Amino acid sequence: MTSLTPGLMLWRTVVARNVIAFRRQWAIFLSGFLEPVFYLFSLGIGVGALVPLVTTDSGRQVEYAVFVAPALLASSAMNGAIMDSTFNVFFKLRYARLYDAMLATPVGPRDIAVGEVVWSLIRGGLYALAFFVVAAVVGVVDLTNPWAWLCVPAAVFIGLAFSGVGMFATTFMRSWVDFDWIFFFVQPMFVLSATFFPLSVYPGWAQPIVQVSPLYHGVALERALMLGEVGWGTLGHVGYLVALGALGIWGTSRRLEAMLRS
Repeated sequence: MTSLTPGLMLWRTVVARNVIAFRRQWAIFLSGFLEPVFYLFSLGIGVGALVPLVTTDSGRQVEYAVFVAPALLASSAMNGAIMDSTFNVFFKLRYARLYDAMLATPVGPRDIAVGEVVWSLIRGGLYALAFFVVAAVVGVVDLTNPWAWLCVPAAVFIGLAFSGVGMFATTFMRSWVDFDWIFFFVQPMFVLSATFFPLSVYPGWAQPIVQVSPLYHGVALERALMLGEVGWGTLGHVGYLVALGALGIWGTSRRLEAMLRS
């Protein structure tokens, strides 16, 4: 048991390394959460003046800005997770060869995978927290609703799903050109995950496709909490995100082991 304990904690050294590396680059973090904030003001509040009420899938009518805000919070968490688990991981893996150096220490492939995912969760969580504060200040979050206070902790599950899958996908990337595939999937997913319209608005044949998207489950989770419409289905969204993240971490550790120990 004593021989396993240190190994279980080595992922913390990967997180600590990232904290030290970014201690003078915190301004970079602004890039990920500003985009959803711009959408909140331009579409949520701007378009909201033209579309006063939206009927949710549960049949409740809310202001358009209130409807969009949870989805944009989920997008903030997604942005933070993807930025670190794709671009930054690719640079460390292919150019800096940082992971090769780590494997010369007691740190193993699983420690690297878990450490990088945890770091991306921290970044995604900070994005979500910053967006939540902005949304609360402009009055689109009902702070008297106790479920709303769980929106930022729930963003961790969104970050887990995207960081796990994102890092796994990055292990297959061969050059920066391959990152066009990231944008190819992320941008349509951002628009077409019931972000700006209820799921009921989509054609019947498109609804099952939308429901496969991990961002849809993140949006549905955040919307349920922010609107106080929590039910057993909310746990289904959490389970989907956790399972996807765990699968991504497992796949990443296997891929890193095959790539770096060969």
